[in-house]
Amino acid sequence: MNQLFVRAGNFMSSFAKEEDGAQVIEYALIIAVVSIALVIALQGLTTGGYFTTFIQRVAACLQGNMAVCNP
Repeated sequence: MNQLFVRAGNFMSSFAKEEDGAQVIEYALIIAVVSIALVIALQGLTTGGYFTTFIQRVAACLQGNMAVCNP
């Protein structure tokens, strides 16, 4: 059992030394921060049915209905 903890400790220290893994973690943190910012920014759209209207307008724009895209 003690060897298991020693091996786990060795794995964690070698993982922390690898710089490739650090870049992945940095990208994951950036994505997390951007996601949280988007949730906070779009939170106002969820009240009063505005979010549904917003999603419908985005879908219409993606389908090529330019009359809806230009308010």
